[in-house]
Amino acid sequence: MSAAHPYLRMAQNNAWANATLYAAASTLTDAQAAAPAPGFFPSLRATLDHIYAVDLYYTDALTAGGLGRRVYDREAETSLEALARLQAEADARLISFCAALTPEILTETRQTERPEGPVTERVADLLLHLFQHQVHHRGQAHVQLHSLGTAPPQLDDFHLRYDRAPTAKAYLS
Repeated sequence: MSAAHPYLRMAQNNAWANATLYAAASTLTDAQAAAPAPGFFPSLRATLDHIYAVDLYYTDALTAGGLGRRVYDREAETSLEALARLQAEADARLISFCAALTPEILTETRQTERPEGPVTERVADLLLHLFQHQVHHRGQAHVQLHSLGTAPPQLDDFHLRYDRAPTAKAYLS
């Protein structure tokens, strides 16, 4: 097993979970997705946009893209369909990054631009944080979907062969 394997599997799981969540959300209109819903962010759309924006921020840091906090200087996407496409593109970039990981890259450091100034972090730690962030906010989106009258999808049927969601198989290498 390569050093990249657990990170790659988490990136694949992330892409599958996002696609599964967006499929469930596709039953909502854009107005419903923007309606107030309980959570850290005021609506499902705002939660999903936050997940996407933070994915951009950390992927930029991991790839030394140089954008830093400027990734947040954009209009929030109001269309769930468009946001789903953008998220899928971000997920594909993260999978590609993780597929190329080596033990050396995992121990390298990257700069993250914070309001107080730059902070140096290890690549492995940035990835673990990013995956945890995604899970954290998808859990909130799960509750928001339920509050909007849409059955939230099961999002933990990816890694085990037992009860693996059929849609997960397409993401596993």
